Amino acid sequence: MIDRRRFLKASMAAAVAAGAPVGWAIRPAGAAPAAAGLADPASQFGLAGFTTNVPDALSPAYKYVADKKGRYQVQIRTGLHTAGLVDEATLAPLQTPVWGYADKNARDKSGLWPGKTFEVQSGSGTTEITWANSLKKVNAHLLPVDTSMHWCYSLPGYDSFSIANDGVPIITHLHGGHTDFQFDGNPEFFYGPDGLIQGPQWANVPGGFTEKFSYDNNVPAGNLWYHDHALGITRLNVYAGMAGFYFVRDDFDTGVSGNSAGFPAWPYEKAYAIQDRMFLETGELFYPAYPGDPYYADFITGEGAVLPPGQFPGGGPTGLAEFFGDFMVVNGAIWPKEDVEPRNYRLHLLNGTDSRFMALRFYEVPAGATDLSQGFSQLDFTVIGSDQGLASSPTTKDQLLFEPGARYDVVVDFSRVAQGSRVIMWNVGGDEPFGGDVPGPQVFSHTDRVMAFDVSLNFGDLDGAADVSPVDSINFAPPVLTPSRTRKVALFEGKDEYGRLQPLLGTAEPATDFSGSPVDWPETPKYANAVLPDGTSMPLVGQMEGSIAWHSPTTENPALDSTEEWEIWNMTGDGHPVHLHLVHFQVVDRQQIRFDSNADEDGFIPDGVTPADDGVYLVTQPTVQHNSVAGDPATYGMGFRIVHPSNPANAYGDVVPDADSEEMGIVENAPKDMVTALPGQVTRIRTVFDKPGRYVWHCHILSHEDHEMMRVLHVGPDA
Repeated sequence: MIDRRRFLKASMAAAVAAGAPVGWAIRPAGAAPAAAGLADPASQFGLAGFTTNVPDALSPAYKYVADKKGRYQVQIRTGLHTAGLVDEATLAPLQTPVWGYADKNARDKSGLWPGKTFEVQSGSGTTEITWANSLKKVNAHLLPVDTSMHWCYSLPGYDSFSIANDGVPIITHLHGGHTDFQFDGNPEFFYGPDGLIQGPQWANVPGGFTEKFSYDNNVPAGNLWYHDHALGITRLNVYAGMAGFYFVRDDFDTGVSGNSAGFPAWPYEKAYAIQDRMFLETGELFYPAYPGDPYYADFITGEGAVLPPGQFPGGGPTGLAEFFGDFMVVNGAIWPKEDVEPRNYRLHLLNGTDSRFMALRFYEVPAGATDLSQGFSQLDFTVIGSDQGLASSPTTKDQLLFEPGARYDVVVDFSRVAQGSRVIMWNVGGDEPFGGDVPGPQVFSHTDRVMAFDVSLNFGDLDGAADVSPVDSINFAPPVLTPSRTRKVALFEGKDEYGRLQPLLGTAEPATDFSGSPVDWPETPKYANAVLPDGTSMPLVGQMEGSIAWHSPTTENPALDSTEEWEIWNMTGDGHPVHLHLVHFQVVDRQQIRFDSNADEDGFIPDGVTPADDGVYLVTQPTVQHNSVAGDPATYGMGFRIVHPSNPANAYGDVVPDADSEEMGIVENAPKDMVTALPGQVTRIRTVFDKPGRYVWHCHILSHEDHEMMRVLHVGPDA
């Protein structure tokens, strides 16, 4: 498999051992910031560490209220947010400018981070939400926009637009929703302030553009979330604050005390959106996106990528391979705390980070402790559901692997903790891409601690409700799905036309387009004898089994109401959280990919070596970029193509035992819209495609999604 991070990881390990910054800047506790202008977590920690109360996303005061016609009016607006930062010299609180979702009917119409919570009833028909782009007077993004990437204003016919002159494009996606495709938040359905600029896909919608979206509530109870999904700037818009919770309730899981499920209800039910950020000393959000930044230098430029001279004034931004912040933030607060009673609490957890796989644990520590140095004991907890609802049975865990974009529903029993002590939600995941190893290496000072729970209240202090436990009520066995076909898709990592890392999706089998015509590789004669960036020539023939770009023909085209099993072939060295829009699926199993025994550790056959034909191997493949020019090899990048053995059975290795997943902390016995595709493995899922139209599937590492690990998914009749 492609392990393009071998050198980076080795460099990182050496840096940790030597105490020297390589790639990431490593700062010992109490040290000054490595770069002027950056807030130092070590300096902030004594003030902000577990002292701020976490905002209550399920409080009635934090929920949207429908108007008299049952509709919701939401505006995307600027706002000032207090995250818990202070000026390190004066100790004065600092405010952070954000772009968030604002309640039009609220007295304060500022954008909030996170946005207010929606709560709707299953089976209640549809919910209508107006998402008004009210960023009217904004002439620059809060964060650097990489205009060399495939994004809203680089599309044909849109390249004359700019944020400076035409405003910020947005489009809200209800993650986990089950609605008509035009309301899904497809990235090419973006629109500018007041809808004056509209993405190209609106032309294919009956009635055309609208800011009023209708959401189908005929779904089981579950913890969904909404966030921006604009093409090529999703990572930036979400980072700026555009995200919030969307809960569906039903007659079983009501969210009200005394419910038949026996679940803890508010105020003993909590929702936590976990993210990571960097901040400037002024309190502003910081996103490292320029070559030469002291942070992320290796991951900004990939492996020796060089942008053409004059491509950007002043050197300009270039895409991050991934982003990892050095401040952990929960519901917009840095290292917050929750005061709890000694009883069961239901916690809805959302991983809203850009790239971070977390491995969460709960530790009891002495009162006031901010780490594990004063002693600890680990607590078990119960997983009762995930992305799309309740599990088939409760699962007791001491660690939970938690991928970006995923949600988990857990119950923690604080009655097992001594009165007056503290429980820390602890992360043993790494500050680097997840390669399947837990715990992971952490190079930042405080990204291991997420938030704290102080068992400081007496039983019944909040509302006096009886303590309840849901263990006996979780028995939602999923239906048995019988697939009509198996589809083989693949995850790759290549390089774009500038030599930057570019994660890509593709196929692991010959593919057809929407009309059923075979998709050849390459797509046009101009690449029949492509000259690769290293100067070599490669004749390219035959059906495609390799990485493909966003604008290539759609190859994932299930029939309406069909049941498919997808084999997700991860040909990279890292785990990827794969998200399919508008469906929920069952995770079937995982199996090792068998690589050719004569291939090197990256999956390639060395020069002069004959393949053994006992497994798959990889060959380099030119990949057409969004700005490709016929006859100009500098406008396309590098991807990969899978070469299968003559006996297809030799492509598959051992089935991964469930015990491996259990030890890692993977829980997948509930309906999912996210799945972790582990490196060097085939991950199988099954689902029914019952929503027609054009939507997407992608990696939910937002930096990958934007560049450009995302493909069109087209279901049913041409829409």
